[in-house]
Amino acid sequence: MSEPAVPSGSAGFSHVNQEMAVTSPDSARQTVAIRVRLDIAYDGTDFTGWARQPGLRTVQGVLEETLSKVLREPIQLTVAGRTDSGVHAEGQVAHFDTAAQFDGPKLVHRLARFLPKDVRVTGIRVAPPEFDARFSAIRRHYAYRLTTAPYGADPLRARSVVPCRAVDLDAMREASRRLLGLHDFAAFCRRREGATTVRELQRFDWVASADHVVDDESGGPDGHSAPDRGQLLTAYVSADAFCWSMVRSLVGAVLAVGEGRRTPDWVAGLLAERERSSSVTVAPAHGLSLIAVDYPADADLADRNAQTRETRTLLPTDPGCCGT
Repeated sequence: MSEPAVPSGSAGFSHVNQEMAVTSPDSARQTVAIRVRLDIAYDGTDFTGWARQPGLRTVQGVLEETLSKVLREPIQLTVAGRTDSGVHAEGQVAHFDTAAQFDGPKLVHRLARFLPKDVRVTGIRVAPPEFDARFSAIRRHYAYRLTTAPYGADPLRARSVVPCRAVDLDAMREASRRLLGLHDFAAFCRRREGATTVRELQRFDWVASADHVVDDESGGPDGHSAPDRGQLLTAYVSADAFCWSMVRSLVGAVLAVGEGRRTPDWVAGLLAERERSSSVTVAPAHGLSLIAVDYPADADLADRNAQTRETRTLLPTDPGCCGT
């Protein structure tokens, strides 16, 4: 899995007061606004998705409220991928503009004191003014995790792993390969008025590993053989962007092949459909996590922004990728 490119720049600003991240509201207003990149991780279980919604607990709402209090100015975030209710993130990226002066590493530590345990800002850095978390992105990477353990998901990771039956992994890999490339994924996307469903699926493969939370070198109790723990199956899915519910629909369709209910040819045939297929099951949200977002080099940010905006002007698109 490739790592997201990191815009160059200073790690932070001069730190004046170690307790408060900002020097003062008056001095902040006199400072030229700069663009700030946030790297974010969250457990989506108890959030109603990323996007701010009145009266609901959302990742954007919690982060903006906390940042606004700490920086003592209104903060509005732009995000790389708008995840749905229950979807997690290990490598979400957002940006905002501020006139506040702060020290990046110390602000990360300070936010950890005020944010709830299910969301963390893992990095803060100054970004070039051309950096846009949404429009600068060239690739988004997701992981979907399943377990074939006969007893279901281990309690320590039941919030992020979905149990399934034993599957034919080779058939699933074949079905996944048939979907790679530039296609109209309408059969896999929930319809949004005026939204294009043409996407370039760049990676869709499966990795199997032993489903162990801890290594068990001593066998089972009293020296007997260890219980059948099944396999942890991780789907890695990458594209330039995703339409609403696309990743979970891709996983749901391919899982049907693995369980013997469908064939790889059936999956490939879905690409010919021009509206959402009722035969495609959307996999549960909690198995999905946004793990990384790729960006071009700083010198190419402006061109990437223009290219993305032009594409989304010529082809109607959904507002902000992804509803995955």
